[in-house]
Amino acid sequence: MVRDLLEASGHEVALAADGAAALARVREREPDLLILDVSMPGLSGFDVCRVVKENPFTSRVPVLMLTGESDVDAKVTGFEAGADDYLTKPFDPRELRARVTALLRLVKREGERNPTSGLPGGPAIEAAISRRVEQDEPFAVGYLDIDHFKPFNDVFGFAAADAIIRGTGTALLEAVRGDGAPGDFVGHIGGDDFVLVTDVDRAEAVARSCVRRFRTLVEGIVGPEVVARGSFMGRDRDGRERRFPLTSLSAAVLMVAPSRWDSAVALGVRAAELKRRAKRKGGDTVLVDTL
Repeated sequence: MVRDLLEASGHEVALAADGAAALARVREREPDLLILDVSMPGLSGFDVCRVVKENPFTSRVPVLMLTGESDVDAKVTGFEAGADDYLTKPFDPRELRARVTALLRLVKREGERNPTSGLPGGPAIEAAISRRVEQDEPFAVGYLDIDHFKPFNDVFGFAAADAIIRGTGTALLEAVRGDGAPGDFVGHIGGDDFVLVTDVDRAEAVARSCVRRFRTLVEGIVGPEVVARGSFMGRDRDGRERRFPLTSLSAAVLMVAPSRWDSAVALGVRAAELKRRAKRKGGDTVLVDTL
């Protein structure tokens, strides 16, 4: 019944007769969602859930437990085993479909997030820009890049570099909360490149707030001695040792008029060119232009 219900909703469904078979199927092909009955021969649903969640390669798979046991203790046991949701039999088919849809939506959203910064990535960035274009009102896109990040990583180590990436995501979110609007968006393209989407009248203020917050972040990570010096020794891409300015943030802000909108690719080309100009001017630079 569950298989027929989900297939009718457009899902591909694979069945397993018991817990051991379920684990074998998961090893063969990782599913987007695992629905487990609690009472199964051999391994119970709780047992299977624990194995799946304890494996770092399958722990991301959401688990929906189905059970005829409605008492709180059974539900607590399921959640302690790592279950993400719980549905008691008998259930309304509409509720099962709704819970499956919600769990898959959560997986998709989390899968689009950068694991270091926690910010949404490529598909979510494109969707945020598309929504603005569809609103047929002017908007702004900020392209933010960390300067001299590779030599910083080489000199100060991966822990400091990860702290910079995580902190940059937090700094951008705080800047949007402080100077932006409720509908603003912050994303992480990857590496040391970030994006924000905001209103045209707030864009420059948000970008400058990002730059200020980033400077405070770096100062807290490298310490007062490096801050006072304002630079550090490292190797460039050719392996030559030289002095680099203290890591900073460059921001390119493009004001976009829907009437002049071409494509996300054209936007990316213009933003990248403006970002290069900002980086040539030195750290903490914010450049504003129109698409």
